[in-house]
Amino acid sequence: MEILVEYLAKGFMVMLSISLPCVLMAALVGLVVGVLQAVTSVQEQTIAAAPKIVLVFLTIVVLGGYFIKILTNYVYEGVHIAFQIVPKQESFVLPVDYFKYTHPFADEMKDSVNKGSNSALLNQGAIPWDKKAVKHSVYVKSKQTEANGPNFLEKIKIQNNK
Repeated sequence: MEILVEYLAKGFMVMLSISLPCVLMAALVGLVVGVLQAVTSVQEQTIAAAPKIVLVFLTIVVLGGYFIKILTNYVYEGVHIAFQIVPKQESFVLPVDYFKYTHPFADEMKDSVNKGSNSALLNQGAIPWDKKAVKHSVYVKSKQTEANGPNFLEKIKIQNNK
């Protein structure tokens, strides 16, 4: 389990190593433009946006190969951990009494475990969560007046019963 926590920490480091150059470039450009605006007494906020966008874009273009290399190494390591290391460490099969650790559906889980695993096969067609399930007749007359004929679904049911 600690290997997954270490991998998560490495993910945060990858995220920081990819985003840090862009954020630092934006902060540096903002500082330089802020000083120039203070010196020239031009207080226009849109002036700082264009240089930031251009330099952050150039940073991504220049360091894009490095970013891709970092991400591919991270993904390869994640796949290796997921398929080679984690399956060999522990058994991930839930115990039979795992329901006692859950609270919302504890009663339902006790019923299904006590009945056995074949309860679905023995009670085919039964709705497991509806204990008051009522069998409906094949043909249920709608609440229409006598002048109206049966609707589309009723016609199909009538035809199937003949």
